[in-house]
Amino acid sequence: MAFRNQKATRAAMVMVLSLTSAPAAQSSLRYHVRHKHWLGSGAGVLQIDERAISYQELGKKKGEASEQLHHAMWNYDEIQQLYVSTKRLIILTYKDRKWLLGADEKYEFGLSDGQSFEPVYALLKDKLDRRLVAAIVDPDPGALWWEVPAKLLGRIQGSEGVLEAGAGRIIYKTQRVDQSRTWRYEDIENVSSTDPYHLTITAYERAVMHFGSMRDFNFQLKQPLDEVRFEMIWKRLNRSKGLQFLTSINERNRSRK
Repeated sequence: MAFRNQKATRAAMVMVLSLTSAPAAQSSLRYHVRHKHWLGSGAGVLQIDERAISYQELGKKKGEASEQLHHAMWNYDEIQQLYVSTKRLIILTYKDRKWLLGADEKYEFGLSDGQSFEPVYALLKDKLDRRLVAAIVDPDPGALWWEVPAKLLGRIQGSEGVLEAGAGRIIYKTQRVDQSRTWRYEDIENVSSTDPYHLTITAYERAVMHFGSMRDFNFQLKQPLDEVRFEMIWKRLNRSKGLQFLTSINERNRSRK
């Protein structure tokens, strides 16, 4: 949604100022953030609840006219993708940016030291669909099935960490900034393996270099992943899609008898 101005902005400013002076409800989160512009950045207040996300820029100078301040609000059905890491939150909308040859409009917000967007993930992880990209580690993946040390391959530089598979989620933990991920099985399109030392997770996330909603995460595994452990996540993935068919060599062989 485009930035609003004049009367709508004045009303929004009053609303945000009242929010900053009142205690936040448990289902509502408020952050003082830096909004990254094409050139530079601006300070403002980001408000997040179960219904929508709103942003209000704060004036740099005392007495600055409210008409000059940026205000925006997005209902979740207006958000194409919501990226959440510990220090960054990026809203990708459906609106085109004509001056960037039709690239989708996005808004990026950052936090200072001592703050984290982890509560945003906790608030929305069971409420949003696959449009939520969790570049963050969920502390509760469900019953843990297995874990294996791994390297996530990157175009220029990858990262090293641990890949965990649980009954509810698959998690990649790493110390490298913004490269951790948490995937619900409902948010994964496919898992594949060419051999016991490689695993690819195809998830619903916009890739940087092309238009589309899928991204491949290619892992080099430092320990072999046997067929039994691979099939645990493969079967769980297909159950989440409502698919019922044979998934193992032994089952296929038995079905032919």
